[in-house]
Amino acid sequence: MVEKIAFKGLTTEQVKVLGASEFAELVNSRARRSLKRNSADYRKLNEKVKEYKEKGKDKIIKTQLREAVIVPYWIGLKFGIHNGKEFQIFTIEPAMVGHRLGEFAYSTKRVQHSAPGIRATRGSKFLANK
Repeated sequence: MVEKIAFKGLTTEQVKVLGASEFAELVNSRARRSLKRNSADYRKLNEKVKEYKEKGKDKIIKTQLREAVIVPYWIGLKFGIHNGKEFQIFTIEPAMVGHRLGEFAYSTKRVQHSAPGIRATRGSKFLANK
């Protein structure tokens, strides 16, 4: 059986046991800086994740912290990421490690235009508005 590579040449099991400092050395410099300078919001999110993981809760962890870097400790948890309108729900997979949460919850949609509305043609600008 072929082992699946999850992150930077490591298997899923190897990624899950990485410590914070070991993981920080594997990610790019921007993510490493974010992890080292974790803000109060990021600390709150990590505490919430620890609480859910220790109690074995299978609830969705809702957050608006789109710039949070996904760490190996979060693999298998369900997150609800706010996209500006609603919470998009997804489960953290090994391939997502090292990316930002916001990369998986798009904040814009594709615009689908339909037929023009009433008085929306070029020739109708000379008609009365009544």
